[in-house]
Amino acid sequence: MGAFDKATIRDLDAAGKRVLVRVDFNVPLGPDGEVSDDTRIVAALPTIRYLLEKGAAVVLMSHLGRPKKKDPSASLAPVARRLSRLLRDEVTLAPDVVGPEVTRLAEALPRGKVLLLENLRFYPGEEANDAEFAGQLAALGQAYVNDAFGTAHRAHASTEGVPARLKPAVAGFLMQKELDALGSVLGTPARPFVAVLGGAKISGKIDVLENLLPKIDRLLVGGGMMFTFVKARGGAIGKSLLEADRVEMAKSFLAKAAERGVEVLVAPDCRVADSPKGGAVQVVSADRVPEDKLGVDIGPEAEKLFRDRVLDAGTVVWNGPMGIFEVPEFASGTLAMAHALAEATKRGAKTVIGGGDSAAAVAAAGVETQVTHVSTGGGASLEFLEGRVLPGVAALDRRAGGGA
Repeated sequence: MGAFDKATIRDLDAAGKRVLVRVDFNVPLGPDGEVSDDTRIVAALPTIRYLLEKGAAVVLMSHLGRPKKKDPSASLAPVARRLSRLLRDEVTLAPDVVGPEVTRLAEALPRGKVLLLENLRFYPGEEANDAEFAGQLAALGQAYVNDAFGTAHRAHASTEGVPARLKPAVAGFLMQKELDALGSVLGTPARPFVAVLGGAKISGKIDVLENLLPKIDRLLVGGGMMFTFVKARGGAIGKSLLEADRVEMAKSFLAKAAERGVEVLVAPDCRVADSPKGGAVQVVSADRVPEDKLGVDIGPEAEKLFRDRVLDAGTVVWNGPMGIFEVPEFASGTLAMAHALAEATKRGAKTVIGGGDSAAAVAAAGVETQVTHVSTGGGASLEFLEGRVLPGVAALDRRAGGGA
């Protein structure tokens, strides 16, 4: 996982070309049907603006939600409105994804203008990576840019099928930024290299754990997954989340970590409650959870211990909240971790947040601009940290001189 070796839009002669760009505009909509968080739209602006400044006509494509057929409630119309405001120029929303009218609009698109296709997932051919559908999409452009890191782990028509048919196929600025940040973590991290893992289940993170183990110096474990580790060490976890079929796996991992000299710190204390939905909390030792309680967050001792371990780190990668942070009473540990990473960054550490709930946590803590990198792709960043090849990245052209 060394240096980024894919061609980028800086390698593309975009002048006068119609450039087909895969973006990730899968954004939340509010009760009024308008975009409630435009982070992902804003993240794509540098690529869009660069192409427009180079004299390209830009055709954007994205999915929104999980519709299985055409559904007006999943239209990209609110996205087109928000993007028009951000670009201060009218963005045309195509009436469909493919078809004669879309082709006409694309071919007539003037240089310096933007056309947004309708929701890719209105067509089953998108997720099926259907050859005919990919061919129809590819025909809309004269060059291809993928700037949608959040979907790079999916072999869909717009991410894998199109770049196989439309050349040149290059990375956008956001894609490059994501891969540079994550690649440097796995390549030559400044030490100590600390991984912070949380979230509900060890099963969703075991491949990350196995891939990171030879690379890290220290692992901090919180969230629901900590209780499978506590159980593996013989602790009492009450009604806390447990993956009974993963206890042996946790034991094996702890043994391997010990052999390698990797310090594994499972939260020593936790906050417990009667219900995962909220209510009064009390602090107990993580291996002595009362039978009628469940762990909902790491405890104050864990917060301090984790903070201390993060503050002397050279590199920190964080994926997964420390508790049920969407419930205010159970958010303390996650917010404390977010602030600790911001402080570590200020001290010179490189800090990478692996998207998803962790990205939401640093935003909730108000420190998203105070860490080195916040990934826009939860699933994609997780698979990258697992050491997997991302189909949407593999499909792009290699940079000239970038090797075989």
